[in-house]
Amino acid sequence: MVAKMKKLTFLIYHKDYEQFLRDLRELGVVHVVENKLNQAQSERLEKLYMQWKQLTEAKKILEKYRDKKNPLPPNPVDVEKGYRLPQEIEKIQADAATLMQQLQISKKERDALIPWGNFDPENISRLERAGYFIHFFVVSNRDYNPEWEDLYNAIVIETKNSKTYFITITKEQDIPQKLNLEAVKMPEVSLEQLNTMIDQLNAKVQENEEKLKRLTADLPSLEAAIKEIDSEIRFTRVHVSADHVADNKIMLLQGWVPEANEQDIRNYLEFQEVYYIIEDPQPEDDVPIQFANNKFVKLFEPITEMYMLPKYNELDLTPFFAPFYMIFFGLSLGDIGYGLFLFLAATIVKVVKKKSLGMTLKNVLSLVQVLGASTVVCGLLTGGFFGFNIYEVNIPFFQNMKNHVYFDNNQMFELSLILGVVQIMFGMFLKIINRTKQFGFKHALATVGWFIFLLSFIVAYLFPVALPMLGTVHQIILLGSAILFLFFNSPGKNLFLNFGLGLYDIYNMATGLLGDVLSYVRLFALGLSGGILASVFNSLATGMSPKDSIIGPLVTIVIFVIGHAINIFMDTLGAVVHPMRLTFVEFYKNAEFTGGGKKYNPFRK
Repeated sequence: MVAKMKKLTFLIYHKDYEQFLRDLRELGVVHVVENKLNQAQSERLEKLYMQWKQLTEAKKILEKYRDKKNPLPPNPVDVEKGYRLPQEIEKIQADAATLMQQLQISKKERDALIPWGNFDPENISRLERAGYFIHFFVVSNRDYNPEWEDLYNAIVIETKNSKTYFITITKEQDIPQKLNLEAVKMPEVSLEQLNTMIDQLNAKVQENEEKLKRLTADLPSLEAAIKEIDSEIRFTRVHVSADHVADNKIMLLQGWVPEANEQDIRNYLEFQEVYYIIEDPQPEDDVPIQFANNKFVKLFEPITEMYMLPKYNELDLTPFFAPFYMIFFGLSLGDIGYGLFLFLAATIVKVVKKKSLGMTLKNVLSLVQVLGASTVVCGLLTGGFFGFNIYEVNIPFFQNMKNHVYFDNNQMFELSLILGVVQIMFGMFLKIINRTKQFGFKHALATVGWFIFLLSFIVAYLFPVALPMLGTVHQIILLGSAILFLFFNSPGKNLFLNFGLGLYDIYNMATGLLGDVLSYVRLFALGLSGGILASVFNSLATGMSPKDSIIGPLVTIVIFVIGHAINIFMDTLGAVVHPMRLTFVEFYKNAEFTGGGKKYNPFRK
């Protein structure tokens, strides 16, 4: 259910405004209505967002360099150091970029020098001063002319990859023009010097990486800085959300507080020089949503939030779909062994990680336990246990259970349809309550008519003695319900328009209702396909294993484990998604869920 909320309006003197907000944040129960336009125009907020982005990017970089297996011991938390880390990382990365550029150039020069071998460029310079000029050339093998060896003292240094590398030693400087070739420009360092330089650059690159790795010890400081900037962003968003009135002397701020916390805010405001109003929400108000469900229903709230929160003035459907979802999951997975695996796995994690688990993860594991237990119970209907059928085992206990709870495929098919009818009818009943709550009972009369109309056929089918199908009493009920959905579907409009809309509603109901019910066949199909695939893996495990007394059992175990691991993953995924689809499409539609609520998010650190 949705918790009751109270609307707050504050008028604060501008000099007291900032301190008031800090006190309100310490109180931590008020959901402040934020002004998006004011936020978009705030330069301070823009700077904070930029700073937050720099900090989060720095965190991503350090997490890449963090050794997951053997992380460095964390340094003491220093928020100021956390704020400085992005600049340190930026400098290291800038140095690294420069080093990588130098390394790339050096490697390119080394690759160019390798065919010529290791020589000292100073010797080339000495020869030039003595009047001898050495030119370096590269041509394809077919373009090399051996006559150059006599004409220009050409010397072939190497022939590689269909290319000839040669030099000329002459007293002439215009050899490239005479040969009509472009001379290769040599680096001003030797191959040995280049190799030394590359090794030094690689060492510096490695040193930079080590610097980043050492900075991972300051991740707690960086996270503390991010947390502080998050808090400052939230504070600034609230700070700029107030409207300025009375020549900017008074700040007008609005918010919401759960009815359960109303006295807390009153006790605080009694000692503040603030004018305030606490009132009930109006129908046009956009009220934030806080759930107030019991422990069992609370486990299913994340599923509700995945789709959409209800509006404040409509029903929270979480308590109503939770039992159905639990049953649908169990039928879709449908294997006792798989259910036990999920239940035990979640239980072990909760026990082993008891101290380190957050509340959210604990609730998720508790939900897995509930769904696992539901799978075990629903699995008893068919008897599947890791692809084997327990009811084929000649044990009196199992045989006795088979006589009481076993369902064959036809019965499972029928059960799926029956559950669909029950949930859809229940959804229509909630639609009546929802419409009455939001608009008044007269707006629910058409739905009441449809509910009675459909329910009468169900009762007549199940209890023909009490209500004969299409007998006099049944016909009177059908006539009364038809009047309701034909002439009361749009209160306030004229009779003929209501009748036309009623006929259109009949068409929608006739086509949509059948499709909605048939959608529930997926519960049967998922359970059946999962069971067949499990038995296939069992057959593969036993049929593909060698006859060797040692290797055979090992192969069987490997195929069995891998096969069922794949099947558990796929079946569990289907058992999560398809009941969710039935909930959000068929059930929500027939309950006329509109949604669009925003989550209650109190202003706090």
